[in-house]
Amino acid sequence: MAFCPLMLYFPYRNRFPSMNFEAEILTAPHDNSELYVIPSMRSLTAEEYVEAFKSFLDHSTEHQCMDEFNKKELPNIMAGLGNGKSTINVLGVGSGTGEQDLKMIRILQAAHPGVLIDNEIVEPNPQHVAAYKELVNQAPDLENVSFSWHQLTSSEYEQQVKEKGAHKKFDFIHMIQMLYRVEDIASTIKFFHSCLDHHGKLLIIILSDSSGWASLWKKYRHCLPSTDSGHYITSNSIADILKRLGIEYHIYEFPSGWDITECFIDGDLVGGCMMDFLTGTKNFLGTAPPGLRRQLQEALCQPECSCKKDGRIIFSNNLSMIVVDS
Repeated sequence: MAFCPLMLYFPYRNRFPSMNFEAEILTAPHDNSELYVIPSMRSLTAEEYVEAFKSFLDHSTEHQCMDEFNKKELPNIMAGLGNGKSTINVLGVGSGTGEQDLKMIRILQAAHPGVLIDNEIVEPNPQHVAAYKELVNQAPDLENVSFSWHQLTSSEYEQQVKEKGAHKKFDFIHMIQMLYRVEDIASTIKFFHSCLDHHGKLLIIILSDSSGWASLWKKYRHCLPSTDSGHYITSNSIADILKRLGIEYHIYEFPSGWDITECFIDGDLVGGCMMDFLTGTKNFLGTAPPGLRRQLQEALCQPECSCKKDGRIIFSNNLSMIVVDS
């Protein structure tokens, strides 16, 4: 969701721990340089993350990238769901504010006109749940869709299901950019795969190994503070897990970019918000030591992370859409 010499955070969170890096002592791994004491750096709260995430969406083609997948591939995937049933069961895990969920629901409606859709949502952030509900209230074309929200993390939902002993089956489950923050990725995938009905599909959207995030994480993940419990994973890691589990899948790659030009303009408020999102740190530019800021900005400009287009710096945010069979 502090850098030494460069520490990177996730673009998305499944949980929002209010971790405080106060008095955290960090050491550079490549040499014998002095220890850094960072007294004022702290991670984003849930509310601060929502604000930083909006800045990311405003300046990236993340949703446009997903729209391309929805247009080119998802209708054929949706057409094979339900197996003639009168109701199609859908589960969104880590659905956020619901924009992408509703786009997929509408594609499902078009593929199965007149069929009822039972849509369940697992989302821990109360602000996101409220925004999702408001979207539904304003939508005039969802008469045949029922909604139920679970304000839980994926692991809390899994525990609740197991405690009840009832295992509802779903025709379509999607997990969009949320596997970074689960405790056990393989176990989580295995559980939700077990929730699929016959002929069901599990959609996992995750950062691609061709993204700038992947390049940064591969080089600098060893510098992360011990207080960070997240996973720096990309599509190859998910594919490896699916292979070990013996599960069939197909990967679709789609390009996406994030205009981070303002990150390099001193005093720019938008750039500061972007850096907060990139690092998961509140007011990173104002609290991080100058050396950390400089190293991060230099790394972001490397060709494996970004390219220049019309004088702008575009960070690679490429996505992998992994469709898993039941």
